[in-house]
Amino acid sequence: MFRIRPAIRVSLVAIAAGVFLSACTNSNDLDEPMKDLGQFRLGHDVVVASKMKKGPLSREATPEEFEAAMKAAVEERFRRYEGDQLYHFGISVEGYMLATPGIPLLFSPKSALIINVTIWDDAAGKKLNEEPHQITVLESFSKTTIMGSGLTLSKEEQMQNLTRNAAKEIQNWMLTNREWFGESMPETVAPAEAADDATTPEAAGAAPAGATPAGMAPVAAPVPAPAAETLQAG
Repeated sequence: MFRIRPAIRVSLVAIAAGVFLSACTNSNDLDEPMKDLGQFRLGHDVVVASKMKKGPLSREATPEEFEAAMKAAVEERFRRYEGDQLYHFGISVEGYMLATPGIPLLFSPKSALIINVTIWDDAAGKKLNEEPHQITVLESFSKTTIMGSGLTLSKEEQMQNLTRNAAKEIQNWMLTNREWFGESMPETVAPAEAADDATTPEAAGAAPAGATPAGMAPVAAPVPAPAAETLQAG
């Protein structure tokens, strides 16, 4: 079952007050060599948002909208890997805040997203992390968000920005646990140590809109996998 911790609400209030909880993330690296995740191949990616909490002064978003946006970001980043071993993601959207139009420089809250992630090893039939791994991301810093993304971005653009950053942070977390994914695939990915948890504001531009992944290769031959309810990240 999903556990909505009091810390989720506290974190969202802190973001609304202008307190940064994590560094900016650069998710605009999809055209660069892929980071080394060994034998990783994405199997199922189950995303649920039925119990997510909305932060103060946030635009409204439905669970279905966040589930679709988060799944698209995960597919876009991880479906590229073609290793020999399947791994499944269970992701729950715990909380969000989509900045609303405010007074520039005086009150321009940041958009934010909080998720829990669990990874399953298909061959071993077990979780790689017993406790869900929690990730908090803010919107990327760019000329379109410096005055507040509520003034310059649509709700859909804010959600894409956040979910792409969250997918990148999942990858960064995986790279810190590189031993989970076996030996490297030959000459296809960049070294794991090249992972960048954060970048300078100049490098961390907002994610381009409208890049919903299309034509993604289906998962290799069907294999026994945990039921959807089993993959829940919590």
